[in-house]
Amino acid sequence: MDQTLELQLNKACLTPPEQEEFVKLHQDPVTILQMGEGNFLRGFFDWMIQQARNQGIYQGSIVVTQPTVRGKDKIDGLRKQDGLYTLVLRGIENGVPVERKERISVFSSALNPYEDWESFLKLAENPDLQVVVSNTTEAGLVYRPELYIEGEALASFPGKMTQFLYRRYVTFAGAVDRGLLFLPCELLERNGDELLACILRYSEDWGLPEAFTRWVKEHNQFLCTLVDRIVTGYPAAEAEAWFEEWGHRDPFLCTAEPYHFLAIEGDPSLEAWLPLQRAGLNVHWVKDLTPFRLRKVRLLNGAHTLMTPLAILYGLEHVREVMENEAFNGYVRRVIQEEVIPSVPLPEQELKDYAESIYERFLNPFIHHRLYDIAMNSVSKFKVRLLPSLLYYSDHGLALPQGITCSLAGLLRYYKVSKTEQGYVGTTLAGTKYTVRDE
Repeated sequence: MDQTLELQLNKACLTPPEQEEFVKLHQDPVTILQMGEGNFLRGFFDWMIQQARNQGIYQGSIVVTQPTVRGKDKIDGLRKQDGLYTLVLRGIENGVPVERKERISVFSSALNPYEDWESFLKLAENPDLQVVVSNTTEAGLVYRPELYIEGEALASFPGKMTQFLYRRYVTFAGAVDRGLLFLPCELLERNGDELLACILRYSEDWGLPEAFTRWVKEHNQFLCTLVDRIVTGYPAAEAEAWFEEWGHRDPFLCTAEPYHFLAIEGDPSLEAWLPLQRAGLNVHWVKDLTPFRLRKVRLLNGAHTLMTPLAILYGLEHVREVMENEAFNGYVRRVIQEEVIPSVPLPEQELKDYAESIYERFLNPFIHHRLYDIAMNSVSKFKVRLLPSLLYYSDHGLALPQGITCSLAGLLRYYKVSKTEQGYVGTTLAGTKYTVRDE
């Protein structure tokens, strides 16, 4: 294997059709500002935009920028690669192993606000801009008091957005049709509401006009989202072999599972701004995210909590091992089908279909999800994920479901531990030691 391969992905590496698309991308208007240069958005939202562009139903490009000073190297690296990177989707799809390589070309530019704050604010003056998408992690979508000094980049993501919106408000004299659509993808419940609340606090802190505050609330849309895709990032074990096969390196190579899901609490008419459903993607514009969040917590997260203590006691280490074990596979499927689904107040067939997609994801040979990681804080997780199902049967005067009560027994046995210098230590049924790592 040639580990001295020096050519790095850039526009010169593109095929003629890809080069045509690259030229068109840079001719199209900038319609999206992306706050976050990390793996998740590149393996999720940017891939979605690429699908829409591939089908000719979206004519817009993305300016990507970093939310923290630490992102400088990534922004510089994306510039060096002309905004290009490779995404490999691999896993189980409809029961069949799949592996698909896709070139992602959606970034028309990459901007560092800490080096060029004015250029960042100038984006707000772009009349074509419609959408701001973000993933700054849960730690990034918070209010922290900070001073605004003219000409200096703000540290926080919501602080940046406050000044960005104020520049847009001033530029267009508060025009009602120049508001933006915000799609925060941070894993926070009611993330859109949280972003708006932070912006309003900064506006008050900095003494911005009340008319601006009204414009923010009335003519911009801060939509709550629920996102779901496992993005596994850079595949260190396979990367060098792939680079040799491709003839170039790609430090921004990213991998993800095929499954994807995005629910947006907003009017379906906004599909005109982002035609993601039309592109055939698993995207839903909904009135209320609650059912989708409930489905995820009770089935996907619930299945994890159902299996984990028992599987650890039987010496298993990863989720995939659990699903490859005939006895455990049957147990998980039976409990979800016969005990959990009847207790969840959502359409039965929808829940069954969702459960099948979960089992495929659990069997993905490229994802190594450790049971010990899932086991952290298992009691609090059980209360949220499985206890509501137990209470459903109790409240309706029905016999308690055997599978969930078996999981509860396993949970109690898992926490039968002794305090040692190394922490709280338990033993599996075979006598192997394990450490309970609760926060």
